[in-house]
Amino acid sequence: MPRFSLDKSKARKVKKVLLVFSGIVILLVVLTILFISPLVKYFVEHNDEKYTGRQITMDWAYVNPFTGFVHFNNFKVYEVKKDTLFFSARNVSADFSLLKLFSKTVEISELILDHPRGVVINAKKHFNFSDIVLRFAPDTVSLHKSSFNVNILKVNIQHGEFYYRDRAIPIKYLVRDLNMESSGKRWNADTIASTFSFLSQDGKGGMKGNFTLNVKTLDYRLTNNVRNFDLEIIRQYLWELINYGTFSAKLDATVRSIGNLKDPRRLDMHGRFSFTDFRLGKTVKDNYIAFDKLVIAINRVSPVNNIFHFDSITLRHPIVKYEEYDSLNNVEMLLGKKGSNISDVTSQASRFNLVIEIGNYLKKLSRNFFQSQYKVNTFRVFNGDIKFSDFSLNEQFSISANSLSINADSVNKNNKRIAVHINSAVRPYGDLSIKLSINPKDSGDFDMYYHLNKMAASAFNPYLISYTSFPMDRGTINLNGVWNVRNGEIKSVNHVLIIEPRLSKRIRNRNFKWIPLSWIMPFVRERGNVIDYDIPISGNLKNPHFHLHDAVMHLLKNVFIKPVTIPYGIKLRTAEDEIENSLTLEWSMRQHELRANQRHFIKTMAEFLDKNKATSITVYSDEYSSKEKEQILFFEAKKKYFLSLHTKGKSFTKEDSIVVNKMSIKDASFMHLLKKGRGAGDTLMFTIQDKCSFYLANNSVNSSYKKLVIERDKAFKEFFVKNGTSDRVKFHTSNDSVPFSGFSCYKIIYHGPIPESLQRAHREMHELNNEAPREKYVGDHALSELKQKKTQPVH
Repeated sequence: MPRFSLDKSKARKVKKVLLVFSGIVILLVVLTILFISPLVKYFVEHNDEKYTGRQITMDWAYVNPFTGFVHFNNFKVYEVKKDTLFFSARNVSADFSLLKLFSKTVEISELILDHPRGVVINAKKHFNFSDIVLRFAPDTVSLHKSSFNVNILKVNIQHGEFYYRDRAIPIKYLVRDLNMESSGKRWNADTIASTFSFLSQDGKGGMKGNFTLNVKTLDYRLTNNVRNFDLEIIRQYLWELINYGTFSAKLDATVRSIGNLKDPRRLDMHGRFSFTDFRLGKTVKDNYIAFDKLVIAINRVSPVNNIFHFDSITLRHPIVKYEEYDSLNNVEMLLGKKGSNISDVTSQASRFNLVIEIGNYLKKLSRNFFQSQYKVNTFRVFNGDIKFSDFSLNEQFSISANSLSINADSVNKNNKRIAVHINSAVRPYGDLSIKLSINPKDSGDFDMYYHLNKMAASAFNPYLISYTSFPMDRGTINLNGVWNVRNGEIKSVNHVLIIEPRLSKRIRNRNFKWIPLSWIMPFVRERGNVIDYDIPISGNLKNPHFHLHDAVMHLLKNVFIKPVTIPYGIKLRTAEDEIENSLTLEWSMRQHELRANQRHFIKTMAEFLDKNKATSITVYSDEYSSKEKEQILFFEAKKKYFLSLHTKGKSFTKEDSIVVNKMSIKDASFMHLLKKGRGAGDTLMFTIQDKCSFYLANNSVNSSYKKLVIERDKAFKEFFVKNGTSDRVKFHTSNDSVPFSGFSCYKIIYHGPIPESLQRAHREMHELNNEAPREKYVGDHALSELKQKKTQPVH
């Protein structure tokens, strides 16, 4: 019993000792943690610049020397000798393996950066982190190398934000909500693997994927999924290359690739790229290059293996706009004369521009494309719009291929031929069709069949007026031909057919050149009132030869033979004029008072309605509003300039109006005023139209145009009101379009009996169309339509 009591007493003593010892140990651990944490914080903050060259602060630190866990709260690193932040994180945590220290290995089992925020600045010759790289870079010269190795087994970045700034351009870009989880890197391994995800600057799109990189060889593997990513970074780099303008685009992609960062040709990839809402131009609404969507589906691209296999390339609603100005064009205005902005950047070897680098990278990838085994299963272009405008003339010239479509299937290097079909409507009038058959192994071996039909000759009036003083108000142009090219040698026949060309009255202006087209036209026109020539082309693609033998022989033939057929020609033009003059009233630009022959025409029509109660007419007002407004704009701007040179308060007379009308819009003094005057500092005013509009600084053009339309309607209706037949005249309001004649006009349709002179002209036209001079063109589509139009009875 005493022995049991003694053992029990000893047990209590041992237990008490153990409890005391444990308490002491726990207390020592707690005290150690409590004291070492602020000591570590103090040590870091007071030795930061000594070891890192940067100031470092934190709110508090927690260090557990027994488990190797380290945690810094509100961790901040500043720029060198500045109070601006270089890097910060809400929390930084690291788990060190203490046992590994005994084997001279510093191993971080996990490094966590919570809500990190970093700023990377490119200051031309160096980055804002260059000093850190130099400080911690291994010394390859020193013989005393560290005996410690470093392993980082896992890196976790949570909800980071990183800013990139380039002071030279400048660039300001933000990567939002960056999340990365990496397997880290061991000292004796060369590979880094990681998953990643982040949002674009606007926060609406993003990227996510994974990559593996060999830091020694720079070989990589990448899987990337991109969703609605805003290419704002491209816009900022473009600003270094362009003088003005806007850019926007979105990217979606799914890509899997392997390659090498040093050699772009070692790329091997497949996937799908989709670019949407691509816009590059003068303003948000005025685009020079744009498209709604470009989709590139890649089966495999491997430049080093000469493999370029695409499943499909689809382009929807592309827009290309080219404009000529008095000085340069819209491309040179954007990129500098002959692309000087680009050459200025590329001439500086140390200069980095992402757009240039992407261009160079694609150039290297596609260097041997046509020598490779290329294949595109489907190539499609839908609803394209290619527009050319010339503002260097005395009035604007515009033509465009709209609703453009390009189709090509089985574009394959191994095929004997590749078929390409191009179709488009042509504005203001016409349609285009091209069929190509190309040898995929030789771009100098192809066949081409083209048709450009039903183009209005009046569309080219800006050139005709500027260089001859004579516009055309009638004429349909058809071009078609066949090109057979072998080894770059051309064998081509091109057929030019202009049906019923007719000159309007000469427009007199000091700045217009004069060529007597009214004398030349009878010699170049055939007996059937057509211009019909074949123009063969031979030689090679670099130096083609145009053979004008057929044109010269036709000219000589017309000189000696045509006089015999003059009666036929007179009869033909008389019938044409009778029909046109009975059904159309044409207005000259800015004309609002009727000429004598027009008054007679309307008076005769009103008298016919008065005598024939069963007849009524419908009048369609076909106004060329854009051209009318342009001419009003020029006149009003010149008028304002004219009045500024004369005594103030003087009334503007009819004689003054004639002087202003004959004054050239390119008058040197007037142009000097526009250059030096109000609005001259606006570099986006490239055209004389823009400058005149700004010079007027009011809405007088629109109000003058509305007044012009009202006065024309009033002058036309006056005769019908006077004789009481206005109730049988149905008038349709202005149809804003481009008239085929190139002039505003009223089109008249009879309902019921029609005038005898018009019936007689229709009968004569029917007979003339079936006679030899015009019968040969009966198969021509345009003439067939014309015959139907002019021989149909008017209801």
